[in-house]
Amino acid sequence: MQVSPVNRRHFLRSSGIAMAIPMLESFSVSGKARAATQSDEAKAKRLVCVGAFLGYHRPEFYPETTGRDYETPTLLKPIEGFRDDFTVFSGLDHRAKNGHAAWENFLCGKDLGSQSLDQVVAEKIGQETRFDSLQLTAGKNSRNMNFTKDGVALPMIQRPSVLYRKLFASPDDKARSDYLLKSGVSALDRVLDDANRLKGRVSVRDQEKLDEYFTSVRELEKRMEKQRASLDKAIPNVNYQLPDYDPVAPTLMLEAEGIMYDLMALALQTDSTRVATMFLAGLGQVFTLDGETLQAGYHALSHHGNDPDKIRDLVRVEREHMKCLASFLEKLKTKTDGEGQSLLDSTIVLFGTGMGDASRHSNRDLPTLVAGGGFKHGQHLAGDPDSDKALLLGDLYITLMQQMGIETDSFSNAKRNMNGVFS
Repeated sequence: MQVSPVNRRHFLRSSGIAMAIPMLESFSVSGKARAATQSDEAKAKRLVCVGAFLGYHRPEFYPETTGRDYETPTLLKPIEGFRDDFTVFSGLDHRAKNGHAAWENFLCGKDLGSQSLDQVVAEKIGQETRFDSLQLTAGKNSRNMNFTKDGVALPMIQRPSVLYRKLFASPDDKARSDYLLKSGVSALDRVLDDANRLKGRVSVRDQEKLDEYFTSVRELEKRMEKQRASLDKAIPNVNYQLPDYDPVAPTLMLEAEGIMYDLMALALQTDSTRVATMFLAGLGQVFTLDGETLQAGYHALSHHGNDPDKIRDLVRVEREHMKCLASFLEKLKTKTDGEGQSLLDSTIVLFGTGMGDASRHSNRDLPTLVAGGGFKHGQHLAGDPDSDKALLLGDLYITLMQQMGIETDSFSNAKRNMNGVFS
């Protein structure tokens, strides 16, 4: 098909609406799983994924020995009281590229932009709750973490007050949300005529690309329609006092993290959602811990170059993350779901990172921890990151999904599972 070169930055315009479209080859000068559902016998009903942008110092995260009789390393000491409720994994990764940009592989597998684990699960069980999934960040997020099946990155909520209003809206909040959602629904319908005309001017390959793009917009509209419908449902009444301000300043990231964990626990307890994720940012903020200001910013500490003083301060920051996790696990263990089961027993908590060694920008051997979810815990399981035949992080994800009753036998480049060693 012969097409004329067109401006590479193209929009669909109608009735005052402007909608950007994806890059198409026709506009360049060169012209150049098996269905899954959640079964009633699922041992786990919920999934929480937490990812730290700068990773964890592996010598202080990994036990020196495997099995159940390991000596607790420094970074696991804050959660030592939950030893029988979590399992540590070492040597797992996606065999993906290295670098900060490849961090986004964390929940996606080998290929950037593939549907992330949380969204695979949300697609199967999200319809059962008010919100298919929640995407949160503690600190300003510098990367994406959650992707739809069409490769669309999902935005994250940074302000605890915004999340609180989303979960537990007042009548005024509900009216305002209804207005905003109504104003955004069916934007695609307004530009449909322009879209059809555009499809007649591009190649077959670009028509397929446009179809994929419009499908992703339709999916967004469906999410918005579901949010509108949820406004008519009873909003849970919870006894939780937010601080007078949102801790969004970079140096208040750890404070924001604790609040987000609290709100996640409430969201799970009220069955507002069964899938939630949180991104733990890591930029140049200089933390003050126990009255002492650290010698460098968080990001600079992660590039420690084996300087013992920097490693010491880095581990201090990472221990704060673990203390926040300990508080979250405590809340899940003491709260129960609608069936009277401990939330921790019915919730899989995946705690990890897409960065194996930030000092070297290595995305191999990713520190990973799984808590709750009805698994037999209390051990350290080690893989071999240098072996082409070793299990992948995606194999663990397959096991997590199967624990949730989702029938699947693959995830990205992983085709096995870890059921033989972790069940």
